[in-house]
Amino acid sequence: MKKILFGAACLAAAGGLLRSEYEKRHFSAETFEVSSEKIRQNRTFVFLSDLHNQEFGPENHRLLEAIREIRPDFVLIGGDMMVTKDTCETGPALRLTKALAARYPVYYGNGNHETRMRDKPEIYGDQYRRYMDALERTGVTCLSDSTAKVDDLAITAIDLPKKYYQKFHPAKLDCRDVERMAGPADRERFQILLAHSPLFFDAYSQWGADLTLSGHFHGGTIRLPLLGGVMTPQYQFFLPCCAGDFEKDGRRMIVSRGLGTHSIPIRFNNKPQLVVVHLKNKPIF
Repeated sequence: MKKILFGAACLAAAGGLLRSEYEKRHFSAETFEVSSEKIRQNRTFVFLSDLHNQEFGPENHRLLEAIREIRPDFVLIGGDMMVTKDTCETGPALRLTKALAARYPVYYGNGNHETRMRDKPEIYGDQYRRYMDALERTGVTCLSDSTAKVDDLAITAIDLPKKYYQKFHPAKLDCRDVERMAGPADRERFQILLAHSPLFFDAYSQWGADLTLSGHFHGGTIRLPLLGGVMTPQYQFFLPCCAGDFEKDGRRMIVSRGLGTHSIPIRFNNKPQLVVVHLKNKPIF
């Protein structure tokens, strides 16, 4: 009986690993609709986060083709497009972003891997500066604690310091911290905030973000029915904000499951995600 149970466990584990490998290579495009009286012109954008050098086909041609079929008005990138460990390879991120910038306006906010590359010159040298220079040469708007104002939209990205990504016990963030990083929210335009960690939705919404876009948690690595994501990269368990669409007091946060993996290279019931957002005018009656 023990041999039978052991054999069944091995088969289940092998099946789970095979399923994980399949999921990691097959993303899904999922659509959200956001409406506001601040939005004067209907638009569609795609949001990419946590690529971590993953490639869907040679030079990400399957991801690029999916985006072309959506025909977005612009592209937002939420950070962690590469992996920073002992070394950092930025080639896949640069190739993808260059291809996107040739077709669409692209706005890029940093994740914890970009800020680590910037803040550790003893490991990465001037690689962060060279990476950002290369992005800007392709026409990408790089946002680091700064805002781009585009007609009726304000697109802001904040660089969360390392303490907010600490494992087990991250620092607390409030709206005053967000304002110190990026200045006051734009109250006249529809305010979009690229904030890599979704832990601080209250702070983002109180600052004035009409729509926050986050990632970082990779959907919780393994997703279980009813329980959601199991574990974040910060070793927090069963957090509701691992992925999905959240609303509080009329403000929204969309958390991407991300496109890649790194330290824990597993996905189960948790396909990579290309987020598609339709911005709609909400008439005032």
